[in-house]
Amino acid sequence: MFKDLMKTLEEKMGKTIHNLEAELATLKAGRANPSMLDRIEVEYYGSMVPISQVGNISTPEPRILMITPWEKSALKAIEKAINMSDLNLNPNNDGSVIRLIIPELTEETRKNLVKVVHKKGEEAKIAIRSIRRDVIEKIKAMKKEISEDEIKKGEEDVQKKVDEYVKKVDSVLQAKEKEIMTV
Repeated sequence: MFKDLMKTLEEKMGKTIHNLEAELATLKAGRANPSMLDRIEVEYYGSMVPISQVGNISTPEPRILMITPWEKSALKAIEKAINMSDLNLNPNNDGSVIRLIIPELTEETRKNLVKVVHKKGEEAKIAIRSIRRDVIEKIKAMKKEISEDEIKKGEEDVQKKVDEYVKKVDSVLQAKEKEIMTV
């Protein structure tokens, strides 16, 4: 009975951690990372598609992203999408590839990025606590079928899992903060 609830709990909290890691990967941390472009969509043959589906994204140097489109006709659309994004990067189009030079981060920018990281971490913790609340409500709803002691034990097990996942969130945040603050 509890096994299904615990499995659901772990799956949902695992997805929360995965989503946090994916969101943090899109932050500009002073190094070129192809996942920075994951949120950018390009208008391609009348529909919006992720930039990774219109070309190859590589990092020839630590601070340079290079986008080689599958078709030369997509260069302008890619350039436009990058200019319209919130990345504040200036694409260099040489007629065959687009190069994005990732600027060094200032101390102030690094501190602001760390604040964003912590905000996203807090959102993940809120999501985990929400999952906990839902599962505990389901456990309490079983009070006709199980004893009070079993309900207490179930709540304790849920809380142990929640604590474990909150620690995972903290470790993800620490790693990202270290990456950002490393000059």
